[in-house]
Parts: sequence; structure tokens; C-alpha cells
Amino acid sequence: MQKLLTILVLLAILIGMLVHGPIAQLEGYHSFADQLLRFGIINCGDVLSNAGFALVALWGMLRLWPERQQLNLGFTLFVIAIFLTAIGSGYYHWSPNDERLVWDRMPISLACAGLLAGVWQNFSAHKNQWPLVIALSVFAIGGVVYWHFSGDLRLYLGLQALPLLLIPIWQWHAPKSTRIAFAAAIALYVLAKVAELADHQIYAVLGFMSGHTLKHLLSTLAAGTIIYHLVQTTRSRYYK
Repeated sequence: MQKLLTILVLLAILIGMLVHGPIAQLEGYHSFADQLLRFGIINCGDVLSNAGFALVALWGMLRLWPERQQLNLGFTLFVIAIFLTAIGSGYYHWSPNDERLVWDRMPISLACAGLLAGVWQNFSAHKNQWPLVIALSVFAIGGVVYWHFSGDLRLYLGLQALPLLLIPIWQWHAPKSTRIAFAAAIALYVLAKVAELADHQIYAVLGFMSGHTLKHLLSTLAAGTIIYHLVQTTRSRYYK
């Protein structure tokens, strides 16, 4: 049943993208609300809020390293990509433009690919993890490259949508703690996307934080929730 639902979701997304046609980047995308200079850093809130990604990823790497053989390749890619997101997003927000945006979107796509591969590898009985991780990584990179040269965001956005739709299906019979952790992470990520769209409105209301900065913080919490769960479950298996 779960595999059938997976196929149906993939078909629905594919048909939807074909019917919709190319998705262009929003006009004025690089005009973020946070443009203040603080501590010698332009766009300070949007730049420094990426530090959270680095911190949760480094914490996860340190905690998971002793039990690295217990962690599947997909989740390993996810943790590494979260760290790279801090670098890529910080680099982009220092001086936002399309050229720098490539290095912001690339690790985000790889994080989605790693998350999908990691959850599927826990759900599936297949032992060889490399083909799926490689295939999804190539798709993730290819989607960003395709957007960069064509202006079409369909592949990039489609990959971001897949974890939100497929992970609840794959984890239908997973332990309750796993379902709760990933559901919380998905909810936080959805809130992050809402904050991103309301960038200027949130800044106008709060006055000290933009919606995009809030997006980074909520996304950090989402990633941290998953990494914390990985640490707990991996260590518990290791010490059994």
C-alpha cells in the first residue's frame, strides 16, 4: 500500500509539473527585508541566522561519529548538507544575486535528497544504499543547475515537496517517537516557508527580525529535531 501511494504521489507531482509548465523565480526575489548593517555585516540577520545550521550539524556529527557505522548513507548526507547550507546560505545573503543563490540552493537540495534517501532506507529492505543516494544527489544538483540555466524552478521545488508528502507515507508504521519527530520537523519547515513568503510583513510587525531570518531559525529547529532524533535512535541501537 505504501509503495502504491509513493508511485501515485510521484505521478501526481510529475503530471502537475508538466501541466503547470515552467515556474519562474519571483520578481524581486533578492530584495529581502533585512538590509541593515550590523557588526560590519550587511544583511546581518539573514547572514548570521545561518549559524544555527552549522551548530546543529556539527553537534550531530560529533555525537554520531562514534556510531557512524549505524547511520545510513542518506542521513549522513543530510547532516553534511545541513552544515553546507550554513556556508552556502550565508555566502548568498551577504550579497544576494542569482550567481550566489546557486550555492544556497545546492546544499538545500542535497539535504532534501539525503532526507528522502535516509527515510526510504529505513523503510525499504534493500541493503545497497549507494544507488539511491547517488541518484537523488544527482537529481538534486541537476535541479539547481537546470534552474540556473533555464530559469525554471520545477525540479528544485518538486524535490523540496517530496519529503513533505512521502515521509509521512513511509513512516506510517514507524515507531511513534520517529513519527512525532519527523511530523514536528515537517510542521516547522512549513512554518519556515510561510515566514519566507511573509518576509517584509513580519519585519514590519516585529521591527527587529525579518521573515527570512525567522525562516532560517525555524528551518534550523526542523533540522535540529531530525538530527536529535537520529542521535537518540542511533545511540540506542549502538548500546543495545
